[in-house]
Amino acid sequence: MLIERDPNGDFILDSSELAERFGLSLADLRRHMRHGSLVSTVEIGTAEHEGTKRVSLRLGNRLWRAVLNDANEVQHEQMTVLRGKSSERNSG
Repeated sequence: MLIERDPNGDFILDSSELAERFGLSLADLRRHMRHGSLVSTVEIGTAEHEGTKRVSLRLGNRLWRAVLNDANEVQHEQMTVLRGKSSERNSG
């Protein structure tokens, strides 16, 4: 997957490929995007990671992460299902 940048420096990802990563139809992914339930972050590499970026997209309990090189090509990607914290019950 190639991730592009717009003139403002924002990352542009292919919606069809993202929908596939999350196991959704394109229509469902776009609905989540309109409702603001797809959250993204970008981390810029420093020191030994200089020139890399990590893009993270979270939807519910699913987290997709990709490490990009300086040409914005995906070098590594991973989908993680996050577990909720178990609640402890007070018994007394």
